[in-house]
Amino acid sequence: METTLNFTINNLWMMVSIALVFIMHLGFSTLEVGLARSKNAINILFKNFMIVAIGLLTFAICGFNLMYPGGDFSVFNFSGFGISLPENGLTVDYNGSFTYWTDFLFQGMFAATAATIVSGAVAERIKLGSFLIFSLFYVGVVYPIIGSWGWGGGFLSQMGFYDFAGSTFVHSVGGWAAVVAVILLGPRLGKYLSDGSIKPIVGHNIPLAALGVFLLWFGWFGFNGGSVLSADAGTVSLVLVTTSLAASAGIIAAFVTSYLKFKTYDITMAFNGALAGLVGITAGADLMSPLDAIIIGFISGVIIVFAVGIIDRFKMDDPVGAIGVHLICGTFGTLAVGIWGDKGLFNTGSFSQLGTQAYGVMVVGITCLVTSFIILFTLKKTIGLRVSEKEEKQGLDIHEHGMNAYEDINLNDNE
Repeated sequence: METTLNFTINNLWMMVSIALVFIMHLGFSTLEVGLARSKNAINILFKNFMIVAIGLLTFAICGFNLMYPGGDFSVFNFSGFGISLPENGLTVDYNGSFTYWTDFLFQGMFAATAATIVSGAVAERIKLGSFLIFSLFYVGVVYPIIGSWGWGGGFLSQMGFYDFAGSTFVHSVGGWAAVVAVILLGPRLGKYLSDGSIKPIVGHNIPLAALGVFLLWFGWFGFNGGSVLSADAGTVSLVLVTTSLAASAGIIAAFVTSYLKFKTYDITMAFNGALAGLVGITAGADLMSPLDAIIIGFISGVIIVFAVGIIDRFKMDDPVGAIGVHLICGTFGTLAVGIWGDKGLFNTGSFSQLGTQAYGVMVVGITCLVTSFIILFTLKKTIGLRVSEKEEKQGLDIHEHGMNAYEDINLNDNE
């Protein structure tokens, strides 16, 4: 009876976590819409809706069995197309904690996130069809293969690489692809002027962006809390505490750093500070003490302020700061496991775990750069990546969707 009750409680917590991670897609949507211009609102919402659908369907067709193929393997294995009950019936191999279907849906919600990260970085100038084709291959094939190296029992897991909830396997996977996409696309028209100055392109609805950040923070309780893979009270509660403290420290650090640097109270930096802290703690949320989490979140918040400026100086136009948040802070968070984690430098005095973490970051980074370049460059040379100058100036909503999000939209070059 006790075993059945524990199973039910664990499975229920995982299903709640699925709902929380699903809400994150609404958070990504509203954040991206709010930080973009009104003439592209429908296009952004459409992309984010389609990413969820593509992510779940491709994960059902092949992604789940690429990521969790079973058996002994190092780099690649595939257990077949489609999903069906395994031989052991309803439970999976996490001490019988939850059903096979719950496992699939929880992991599937993660899968779509990688492409969602890219969506924000390429907002307002990528062709919708090209983005959807990229998402199909990147989420359906690249993401699960890379994830299998760690979470599926592949070579990174075998060598001791640790990424609790995806600072590398989710966030940097999206971040590396965002770098390639931004470079191949080029900046939005009017962003970087001929005299070398940078023209800010302000989002049309900052309250909507704020809602997005709060929804993402809310959803992160499932993203990190569900990654415990059970309802173990001690571990889940610790993870929720470290997650919240890191986000809070990220906000304070980004606020203070941006104020000292720019002498303004920049709300968008506070947004990115929260997300930076969340991404930074994700790799080791179950390993860190509250003080560790605050330190990691604070450093992440400082990093994001400088990262946004450096990325801009390289003329890499990222409307939502996705590269800085997900790639740079995701990389830092992964390395933080080797510094503050239970096998990290501060606890054992050894560089071994830090070296393992750095190796994993490098392998994943190279793989993502190569694969995303192949997909995106092929699309650029065939059907094209970027919309025309006229379409970009007048907005993707009217040209790709035949409608506008707001009645009083003004189709001019400066809107």
